[in-house]
Amino acid sequence: MAFIVYDVILLILFAVFVSIFLYLGRKNLKREGLLFLYKAKWGIKLINYTGNKYKTALKFLSYISIGLGYILMAGIIYLFGKLVYIYTTLPHLVKTVKVPPVMPLIPYVDKLVPGLPEFYFTYWIIILAIIAITHEFAHGIFAAYNKIKIKSTGFGFFPFFLPVFLAAFVELDEKKMAKKPKLAQLAVLSAGTFANTLTAIFFFIVLWAFFSAAFVPSGVIFDSYATSKIAVKDITSINNIPLENPSYDRILEIVENLENSNAVQNAKRKYIEVKTSKNTYFATKEILEMQKKNDGWILVYASAPAIKAGIIGAITEINGKKVTDMESFKAELLKYSPGDKITIKTAISENEFRKYEVVLEQHPEFSNESVPWLGVGFAKKDGKGVLRKLYSKLSSFKDPHVYYKPLFNGVATFIYNLLWWIVLISISVALINMLPVGIFDGGRFFYLTVLGITGSESAARKAFGFVTYIFLFLLFIIMAFWALSFFS
Repeated sequence: MAFIVYDVILLILFAVFVSIFLYLGRKNLKREGLLFLYKAKWGIKLINYTGNKYKTALKFLSYISIGLGYILMAGIIYLFGKLVYIYTTLPHLVKTVKVPPVMPLIPYVDKLVPGLPEFYFTYWIIILAIIAITHEFAHGIFAAYNKIKIKSTGFGFFPFFLPVFLAAFVELDEKKMAKKPKLAQLAVLSAGTFANTLTAIFFFIVLWAFFSAAFVPSGVIFDSYATSKIAVKDITSINNIPLENPSYDRILEIVENLENSNAVQNAKRKYIEVKTSKNTYFATKEILEMQKKNDGWILVYASAPAIKAGIIGAITEINGKKVTDMESFKAELLKYSPGDKITIKTAISENEFRKYEVVLEQHPEFSNESVPWLGVGFAKKDGKGVLRKLYSKLSSFKDPHVYYKPLFNGVATFIYNLLWWIVLISISVALINMLPVGIFDGGRFFYLTVLGITGSESAARKAFGFVTYIFLFLLFIIMAFWALSFFS
C-alpha cells in the first residue's frame, strides 16, 4: 500500500485527536482576531530557566540575532523585488506558473507545484513542531533574559481550517516589553528568525551527512536533448505542413492549429517536427512560444539519436555496463562508433526502469568521423547572480548531473526529503518573518529601527505604515499580473 494512504489516515486521526483535545480543554480556548488560541503554561519554567541560566551567552547572541535580523530583512526585500521584477517584465515565464505566487504551505502542496518532492502530512506536522516550537521558544528565552514576563504558551489555528492548521505562540507581557531598551526589544523580535536560521544550519549538516551515507552515484541525469539554432526563413514545413513565407507568427499559428487538432490531441506529448531544406528538427509548443522573435532565429532540438529514441530518465547502463557519473558515461560511450547499436537503460524512479535500442551517429561538432553522438545535453548549473551562487554552494555535496540511488529503497528518500523540507522551510520562515510588514516580527523590528534613528514616534509610525502598504500594494500587483497571464 502506498505511503500516502497511511498519511491520509494519520491526518484524519490527528484531526479527530485535536478536535477532542480542544473540546475537553475549551475553557483555555480564546478568540483573538482571526485566530483561536489555546493558552497554557507549557515550557514556561524551562524558558525562564534557560533565559536566566545562560545570561553571558544570551547577551553575546543578542547582538548576533539583531545583526542577522537586518541581514534577513535586506535579503527578503531583495527577493521580493526580484519577484516583482519577474512578474511585471517576464510574462512568458509567468504564463508557465500554474499556482499563485503566494500560497500557504499545506500538506500535498507538491501535487499543485510540479517538481517539488513529496510533502506529506507527516512531514508537515514534524516540521511545524520543529520550526514553530524553536521559533517561539527563542522569543521566550530572550524575553526571559531581558526580564519580560511570559504570560502563556500554546498553539493557535484559523477556525476555517479547524482542527489541523496549527501555529505555536509565546505570549509576552507587551507593556513590559515596550518599556525595555530598543536593543532588548530588537533582540526578542529577531530571536525567532535566529532560531530558524540555526535550525536550517543544523539540519543542513544532518542532510549532508545522511545523503553521503545513504545514497551512491548510479547514473547521469541529462538536462535536455542536443539543440540547434536555425533561421526562421529556412524552415520549409511544420509537421509536414508546407510553410510559405516563413515567419515566427506564422509558425505559432500553425502550431496552435496543430494543438487544437484531433490528431495532435491524441498524442499531446509528441514533438513537433520542424524541417528545413537540409535537416529535420524537433520542438514543443512551449519552447517555440518562449523564443525571441526579433532576431530571425529559433532554438530547436537536433534530430539526434536520443530524442528519436525518446530516452527519458537517468542513464544508468550502456550495453549492461554501469554508468555512475559523467566521467564513466563519457568513457563508456566513447568505446563505440557511429552506426553502432547500443542498449541504454534508464531509471525513471527508484522502482521503474526502461531500456532503449539506440543507433549512434557521427558527432556533428567533431571532424573525427569515429566520435559517436547520442545527443543529450548537460547545462551548467552555477549560473550568475547571488541566488544561483548561494544555491550552488548549499547543494555542492550533490552533483546535479548525477543520479544517486538510495541504499534503503524508499526509506532513504523519505528521510532525505523530510530533511530537505526542514531546511527549506526554516530558511523561508526566517526570511518571510523579517518582512517589514505589520503582521510579521519584521514590521515592529523596522518600526523600532526608524524610531531609534529619528527619535520620533510619529515618523516611525508613518514609515511603518507606508512600508506596509507598499508591500501590500506590490503583492497585489504580483497577483494581478499572475491572473492576467491566463488571458494573454
